[in-house]
Amino acid sequence: MINNFYNINAESFYNDTVNVDLSLLYEIFIPLLKPNGHIIDAGCGSGRDSLYFLKQGFEVSAFDASESLVLKASELTGIDVELNTFDCFKASSLADGIWACASLLHVASNLLPASFANLSRSLRDGGYLYCSFKYGVSDVERGGRYFTNADEKRLNDFIDGSDFNVVKSWITADARPDRQDEKWLNAILIKGDRNGA
Repeated sequence: MINNFYNINAESFYNDTVNVDLSLLYEIFIPLLKPNGHIIDAGCGSGRDSLYFLKQGFEVSAFDASESLVLKASELTGIDVELNTFDCFKASSLADGIWACASLLHVASNLLPASFANLSRSLRDGGYLYCSFKYGVSDVERGGRYFTNADEKRLNDFIDGSDFNVVKSWITADARPDRQDEKWLNAILIKGDRNGA
């Protein structure tokens, strides 16, 4: 269902998101990683973030579950974006960081623990994952898309039993000009304990 939405609406979604400025988020995430390290862009959408990371000298692996967006992201970035899902993706080499910007929220809440557990298998010990969810505690379907909302407690429930621990979480307004009233939960997770072990 979600894939169909993005396949049908790939052009408008791409145009709406490809130029969104997320520099404030990059400034939090990138210093956590070693220079020229490996980043997985999980649910990469338009490929906007993958392109930014590539321009900063990082090795990037990217995947998305929408065939149409995989094609668009591959064209934008010049890399082979993989058609895959959070619960099935497996990196060819362990990553230093995983970037899951506004993507895991499309996974049903009962499936999120398994998705987090699978993503952790592609991340080195002490590696970091960034994720974001619309702020709330409900699961909603709107306009042909499913959203799992999360607050701090719900996020902790999703990662309970995984290798992830929350290092930092914060709330921001939507970065798109017409959506500033929408609030987002952002979080940096570490694989292992908070000391990087």
